[in-house]
Amino acid sequence: MLFEKLKPSYRTESIYGCDFRKAYEKGLRGIILDIDNTLVPHDAPIDERSKGFIENLKAMGYSLFIISNNHEPRVKPFADAAGVPFLCDAGKPGAGKYHEAAGLMGLQNEEIICIGDQLLTDIWGANNAHMSSLLTEPIDKSTDTAWIKVKRVMEIPIKHLHKVKFFCNIFED
Repeated sequence: MLFEKLKPSYRTESIYGCDFRKAYEKGLRGIILDIDNTLVPHDAPIDERSKGFIENLKAMGYSLFIISNNHEPRVKPFADAAGVPFLCDAGKPGAGKYHEAAGLMGLQNEEIICIGDQLLTDIWGANNAHMSSLLTEPIDKSTDTAWIKVKRVMEIPIKHLHKVKFFCNIFED
């Protein structure tokens, strides 16, 4: 049972290589994003690549939301610079903040995909909330904290057991 809770709906090497247009055309309307090692290296400020990515998603019509286990001094400046609403101290893998974000976006769970780099927080949380999930490879593992490094070691056998489709290919005609 827990094994299934840790299975992402999709995976990708990098969110920056995915074309989200076709997913939007197929009914995806909301994206819940993690920050650290999903959009930028851990504790890095917003950069031009992440800002451009977010702007492109907004231009396509997506509702965006940032959910982070990190504290407000980390999350608020990033979210404000991105122009994206946020919830911090999220308690992932709990589902509460995911449901709160869906309500604030005015979307149903099936219209949302949650993107993150960690199985034990981002993906498990999305699955607990009954939302689709996209596991991305971390941008820069060298920036991980000691605890995140421990969790990444715990994730290795789980990742190898799951056979998951690449997100970037699922909507190709």
